[in-house]
Amino acid sequence: MPVSLSTSWCSGRHRDGYEMVKEMADLGFEYIELSHGIRVSLVPGILQAVHEKIVKISSVHNFCPLPNGVQHPAPNLFKPSALGSQESHLWLRHTRRTFEFAERMKAPLVVTHLGSISFPFWSPAKKLERMREQVTDGIHDDPRYQATLEKTRAKLRKRKPKFWAQVLRNLERVLPNAEENRVKIGVENREAITELPLDDDFSELFSELSSTEHVGYWHDAGHAQIKEWYGLADHETLLLENGHRLLGFHLHDVSTEGKDHQPLGSGVVDFDMILKYIRPEHALILEFSPLLTPEEVLESKAFLESLLARRTA
Repeated sequence: MPVSLSTSWCSGRHRDGYEMVKEMADLGFEYIELSHGIRVSLVPGILQAVHEKIVKISSVHNFCPLPNGVQHPAPNLFKPSALGSQESHLWLRHTRRTFEFAERMKAPLVVTHLGSISFPFWSPAKKLERMREQVTDGIHDDPRYQATLEKTRAKLRKRKPKFWAQVLRNLERVLPNAEENRVKIGVENREAITELPLDDDFSELFSELSSTEHVGYWHDAGHAQIKEWYGLADHETLLLENGHRLLGFHLHDVSTEGKDHQPLGSGVVDFDMILKYIRPEHALILEFSPLLTPEEVLESKAFLESLLARRTA
């Protein structure tokens, strides 16, 4: 079960794709994920490094490479939930382009976001976020917070249908391309309150797409932890309910202040619990902030490898 490193850690500071890949390989990574910060200018060097077998590509994160002219990570640049035809067309176009790039890289997996529920004036998530910052004694015991949480959920559910229907239509449109390019789409659980799928909607998604094996669940450990803090999801329940469609993991820790993409073992994520759901066929991607040092990356790699060794012992 090789451990892969996401280019989210280093793509922003590199101007040459070959040197970027070389830095990751020199840390002992045989596999890397090409994340959503890969600028077009990095592609020639990446292609050369892959051709020279310096690394293998475990997965690609939509959109990859970035659209021309975009110079920063932008996984939500275009949303499949968008009701406007132009943005929907651009999501389809660049998602298909990512599938083609993944096949070129011999990557079997493409991680993607599915957009969000938008509100014309004021999102109910704002009040919930403010209250979450104010409640210090436990959200589960705070009646005001729980009342606001239920109102927020109700507003999300009421407004969701048209955005969710658009997501399903657009996924159906790209499925033939995923099959043609021999990639599976990993739908990632998200950290923002309004993002889709809502955490209890994955079962509906997989029911709607039960006829295809090209769409599965992608578990982000940090996002699940953040949603648990909000009282919007239970971390282990997400894995328990979606394990039958699980393709891979983004693994990173969350500090006590709620900052994610931190070194493994430095925060509050229960990796022993997560270990129970890891299978040999799953992709394991370390997804870190660019602020982490190489030493912290290596310590996290050793932490995960030690965890996996306990499982197989």
